[in-house]
Amino acid sequence: MKFFRKILTAGLLMAGMGIAAAAGAPANNLPDLGSTPARAAQAQESLKKDAICTKCHDESETAPVLTLYQTKHGVRGDSRAPNCQSCHGESDKHVKGDPKVKGRAAPDIVFKKGAFPVTDDKERAAQCLTCHKGGNRSHWDGAQHQNNGVACNDCHKVHKPADPVMNKKTQTEVCFTCHKEQRADSKKISHHPIGEGKVVCSDCHNPHGSTGPKLLKKNTVTETCYTCHAEKRGPFLFEHQPVTEDCANCHSPHGSNITPLLKSRAPFLCQECHNGPHNSKAPYAAAVGGIQAGLVGNPKSTAAANSGTPANPNSNAAGRACMNCHVMVHGSNSPAGAYLHR
Repeated sequence: MKFFRKILTAGLLMAGMGIAAAAGAPANNLPDLGSTPARAAQAQESLKKDAICTKCHDESETAPVLTLYQTKHGVRGDSRAPNCQSCHGESDKHVKGDPKVKGRAAPDIVFKKGAFPVTDDKERAAQCLTCHKGGNRSHWDGAQHQNNGVACNDCHKVHKPADPVMNKKTQTEVCFTCHKEQRADSKKISHHPIGEGKVVCSDCHNPHGSTGPKLLKKNTVTETCYTCHAEKRGPFLFEHQPVTEDCANCHSPHGSNITPLLKSRAPFLCQECHNGPHNSKAPYAAAVGGIQAGLVGNPKSTAAANSGTPANPNSNAAGRACMNCHVMVHGSNSPAGAYLHR
């Protein structure tokens, strides 16, 4: 009975501590949207500003302008959501007219090519970065996309309910609009499952800027690859130097016609670095095919003697070539694995 009393007492004590902790816990840091009447007033104020634009830009527009209200940017009950002027500017001359301009003047910020010339890419990006700052966009300034004149709306479709670049099924097609070489690579025999929808560009790259090369999410190629290929990370008792340096020394990440994503097939890939005695002196050519190359019967036959090659295939060139013996090319933890044999 005393035992059960102790358990009950301990339970009540822990419950009391939990209530006290909850009472003393700091409030969350989310913006205060105010009371319901305040949110309603904000919504009405934003809608009044939008009405200045939607008076002309309505459902008859070729571009789906009003679908903005199906996105997060069109939630008028949220004070954080922008209105038309937040992105396109007040555009007084566009609305009221400009005597110095024939016809209607352009809005302050023009995002899409049409009746008016498109605003400079840095100004367009600055409009988005007014709200979308920090986080993944910390390294936007000076990154490859910014330096090449790419603005946010070149990839993102703000007025569409489903932004294609934010969807795994359609993201790669947005990137492939510019990166056509990578599109071709992704169609090769050996490739990451990009077309299958299991891997997308943003799994490896941060298009908004990065401290690593090629807009990679990590600081190096190998760190990025280890995100998925953790079994190659090591540390190993015996390491293979080009593996620890850069996976791209041997692999073509966007696709290759040599499996698995290799730049060149063994033994030729290996011989770019290794020129050991059993490689440099090994007679290739007909030795790769062996009996299939016509060296039938006695290896001392005339054909074999004339070619200087044996009847059996050369183990350095046949099958998996160097990897017939050196199977642990990414590293080995075997005490006998100094030559990556096991």
